[in-house]
Amino acid sequence: MKKEEGAAAIEAILFTMGDSVSIAQLCNALDEDLKDVRAQIAYLKEKYENEDSGIGLIELEDSVQLCTKSSMYEYLIKVAKAPKKITLTDALMETLSIIAYKQPITRLDVERIRGVNSDHAVNRLVEFNLVQELGRLDAPGRPLLFGTTEQFLRSFGVKSLEELPSLDAVRVEEFKQEAEQEISVKLDI
Repeated sequence: MKKEEGAAAIEAILFTMGDSVSIAQLCNALDEDLKDVRAQIAYLKEKYENEDSGIGLIELEDSVQLCTKSSMYEYLIKVAKAPKKITLTDALMETLSIIAYKQPITRLDVERIRGVNSDHAVNRLVEFNLVQELGRLDAPGRPLLFGTTEQFLRSFGVKSLEELPSLDAVRVEEFKQEAEQEISVKLDI
């Protein structure tokens, strides 16, 4: 294998892995001996030092890793500090409310309450770190149980789930009537 081809393979491996990779693993992956892999690593280091590149290659004992050049930190920090905007659609808010008030709850139970498939909504809430897996229900199929996270509490400004607004029987009945009215209007009953 040419030095440039081996170096490109090492670069791809290091980029994909994100963490350090041992030189022995690189030798195995490339089916090359230690001398050739070290030459490819040296080629990459030289390439990153000489080019206008934002990345570098560091050696850590018997491993190597791609890293950001220190001269690029100010740009990296601007992106890393930028708050991630989370948009909660009505479907996500509805799903989150059900999980918050009924936790621990299975995805199937959420779907029964909502009346629609909730896979996407639950997955998005997990991505946003507002909902987490709490374990499995001791029932056939051992479905996952979901509940809210500390991030949920922080996001909604409550210290505990007990601080969530309670739903009294009158409000629940009003919600049921509104839902029935919406259904009848949509179905022209």
